[in-house]
Amino acid sequence: MPEFLDLHGRTNKVVRAAAEAVLRRHGLRLGQDHLLAVLWEHDGSTPGEVAAALNVTTPTVVKMATRMTAAGLLTRRRDDRDSRLVRLWLTETGRALREPIEAERRLLEEKITADLTETERRHLMSALAKIHRSASDVLGGAPIDPAD
Repeated sequence: MPEFLDLHGRTNKVVRAAAEAVLRRHGLRLGQDHLLAVLWEHDGSTPGEVAAALNVTTPTVVKMATRMTAAGLLTRRRDDRDSRLVRLWLTETGRALREPIEAERRLLEEKITADLTETERRHLMSALAKIHRSASDVLGGAPIDPAD
């Protein structure tokens, strides 16, 4: 296996496991923090709007929203002007997770990158952004279904 793909794959698995452990302490699954982050900035978004913001498919957002509604983190309501649209709204519980989740994510990022200098962190972020753009181009910009 090519060196980059091997190292990236192993790194991705361990970072995802660490993030998942953090989120589980708050009753969340991996990815649900991203859905919450979109709603923290744009409460009342449609599943399609959230999907576009996260570069995932709308069915992926609908499935996450179903679980999160059952957990009391958000509600679904028909749009006032267009009853064909459903909008996702945070509950007080969902809003209250913002500070602890953001703090935990910052702390995890600091721990994971603790051995890097500030310059190395900037270079890493720049390199990852370029890799993300290139990989997105390879996919043709198609939304990602995490279940695949």
